[in-house]
Amino acid sequence: MEIETNKYKILIVDDEPDILEFINYNLKREGFKVYQASNGKEAIATAIKKIPDLILLDIMLPEMDGIETCEEIRKIPSLFHTTIAFLTARGEDYSQIAGFEAGGDDYITKPIKPKVLISRIKALLKRSHAPVPNYDKKSGSTSDDIYMDRERFIVVKKGKELELPKKEFELLNLLISKPGKVFTREEIFHTVWGDKIIVGDRTIDVHIRKLREKIGDDFIHTVKGVGYKFIN
Repeated sequence: MEIETNKYKILIVDDEPDILEFINYNLKREGFKVYQASNGKEAIATAIKKIPDLILLDIMLPEMDGIETCEEIRKIPSLFHTTIAFLTARGEDYSQIAGFEAGGDDYITKPIKPKVLISRIKALLKRSHAPVPNYDKKSGSTSDDIYMDRERFIVVKKGKELELPKKEFELLNLLISKPGKVFTREEIFHTVWGDKIIVGDRTIDVHIRKLREKIGDDFIHTVKGVGYKFIN
């Protein structure tokens, strides 16, 4: 199903004018509402004002790099569910891991053909705006210590509310739907990220680690060479 591009706002953040102009032209031609910023501080200010659906964020920025910018954006409640895709010429594995740890949703390496970029953006927007699956036919899922409210994207652990970024929420939502079942890495990729999203092999590991930091180490178990399972 094709998305209605004119409903979505995209913020491009890059310090190279030629790249800004190139991406801006192609996104506007596709029908998106497009905003631009050339550094991290300008990006944060613009994002707060415009509340974009998606941010294309270069890592190599002056003063405040893309990783720091992403971390700051993730602290702003109104931007909590904005999708962030790093757009950079750096393809090193450590850079990708740092991006996902900072709260990024995808990692797109330059140079990239316009049609491929548009396809990736549409896939990201389609996934990020899809409703969270209601596996147990209720508005929430409950384990002995954790309750998930799908309508508010809130996890309650022993009476304390935890707000999770959407990908972490979807990952926990999948695992908690069938306690004890081992979900393979392939199942998790397909369900949480979708077939059209290309992410690094360490992406799941990073999100699992961040989930464990928030809900505790005892709930999510690693099954070596297979995947992960939720234990009550």
